[in-house]
Amino acid sequence: MIREETEEREERRKKRTQNTGDRKKRSRKRRKRRNPQQQMVLIIVLLILAVSSAIVGKFLYDKYSPSKELADTEEYFNLQNDQEIAVLINDQMIEDKGRLIDGRVYLNVETVYQYLNSRFYWDASENLYLYALPTELVSAQVGSSDYSVAKAKQSEDYVILRADGDYAFVALDFINKYTNFTYEYWEDPNHVHIVNEFGEKDVVTAQKKVQVRYQAGIKSPILTTADKGSTIFVLEEGEEIDGWTRVLTKDGYIGYVRDKQISSVLKETLEEPEFSEPVYTNIVKDHTINLSWHQVTNKDANENIYRVLANTKGITTVSPTWFFLSDNDGNIESLADQDYVNYCHQNNVEVWGLVEDIKYKDTILDFEIFSKTTSRQRLVNNLIAQAIQYGLDGLNLDMEFINEDSARGYVQFIRELSIMCRLNGIVLSVDNYVPAEYNKFYNRAEQGVFADYVIIMGYDETPGNSETAGSVASIGFVENGIENTLKEVPKEKVINAIPFYTRFWRTDENGEVTSEALSMDGADQKAVNNSIEPVWDETSGQYYIELEYEGSIYQMWMEEERSIEEKLKLIKQYELAGVASWRLGYERAGIWDIILRYVN
Repeated sequence: MIREETEEREERRKKRTQNTGDRKKRSRKRRKRRNPQQQMVLIIVLLILAVSSAIVGKFLYDKYSPSKELADTEEYFNLQNDQEIAVLINDQMIEDKGRLIDGRVYLNVETVYQYLNSRFYWDASENLYLYALPTELVSAQVGSSDYSVAKAKQSEDYVILRADGDYAFVALDFINKYTNFTYEYWEDPNHVHIVNEFGEKDVVTAQKKVQVRYQAGIKSPILTTADKGSTIFVLEEGEEIDGWTRVLTKDGYIGYVRDKQISSVLKETLEEPEFSEPVYTNIVKDHTINLSWHQVTNKDANENIYRVLANTKGITTVSPTWFFLSDNDGNIESLADQDYVNYCHQNNVEVWGLVEDIKYKDTILDFEIFSKTTSRQRLVNNLIAQAIQYGLDGLNLDMEFINEDSARGYVQFIRELSIMCRLNGIVLSVDNYVPAEYNKFYNRAEQGVFADYVIIMGYDETPGNSETAGSVASIGFVENGIENTLKEVPKEKVINAIPFYTRFWRTDENGEVTSEALSMDGADQKAVNNSIEPVWDETSGQYYIELEYEGSIYQMWMEEERSIEEKLKLIKQYELAGVASWRLGYERAGIWDIILRYVN
């Protein structure tokens, strides 16, 4: 019985097992019937995942991997043809292009003037390139390998100066003869790097081979590559960008490198090449100058020197208005007189003949005279001939109609005249307005190199044709003139000129303004005639009067002993070379005693 039951249970178990197996087989059959579709879906899903991963990977690679694109360096240097050469000066790439001709670098003469040496002068009308040395004038002609120094011919193995339409280009090697700089150039692409600022520079060292990119960013094109261990100049200009440093490479590219590829900032000294700057010697008097201008309008007026000089005391120099530019070719009209010179010398007074452009200002053009070498040289020769003929001690330039167009030629005239003055022991002094933005082209700094004395015309603060009344020379105006001149010219060369005249102003009801120039006594007489007591004005440093009469306002800021003394205090305070005064005959005798307290 037990056995039968056991067999029965076993039979039921087998049936269950068989049924389970049958179900599994049926299930496998069902799975086999669904498998192709499922596999396709699975494949598509896997493909989508793979493509997505590839896209994401490519995106991440493109975003975070450095670009290997090389910059178009011809475009970077903006070169238009095979002859152009890009110009880098120190750490600046300038807009003007030079020329690379027969393996030699040429620069536009304007580039030389602006960036390397403004002492070179280009005469476009006569195709001459000039350089003033202390006692010689260097001259080169367009298209020639020859140049002259003090009229002696010298030669180079290259063309010095080339013309290209309206432009002229000078060999960089020729400029280097007279200018302190070093340079290196490269071809393909053509670029030159000129250095004229020496001393300690900030540099970094490449920790490995470093790619220098056009802009700060790994996707910016590569300009050049710096080898491991090479030094690169750090540039301070431009905005700071995290992780990047703006640099100048030693093969002449300005770009950016990653900070993690370079060392910390180090110092490197750029050694200055051996170069001897020319020394422009000057005549320096062993006394403080006390000069006064003497207005001479015709030959007969020279005889007044006996009277006007007799009324002075302690005067060292007189400057008669003798020489006038008379045409555009460098000719002059002269009022020079030998008896005048002899009398002054007998009284231990030097004579510096004044040269001016005022008398014939309506018929002559300063630009025409000073821009052409032939007319400049004719003027130089005419003035030196007069100085030698009459035994003048000096020449005084009073060119008051120079403008921006004629300024370069005028400064070149000063250079050329200084050569002949230096060779002949003649003092050269130059008159200038009080410095202002509108007259900075007078280039006082260059005058201060070539001229012996630079004179500030410390008056006409309010000129006679002004539309408003005002002082001739307030104390603030005078001090500003001195301070600003001393920024450009050494004090031992600066003379400050003071006025002996006063302007009497009238302003009518309709606003019309007129003025009258008066001597010191004439100004006092105006006050007396109108029964007005002058009042001292601390702001202007002058006595002031004002009255109303028949609807008009009359004003006067007076120049007399006290106001003159205030100006003399400044001359002594700033340790200037001396004082000048406009003009002899307008002063009172007591003025000279005051001047002598400050100018010995």
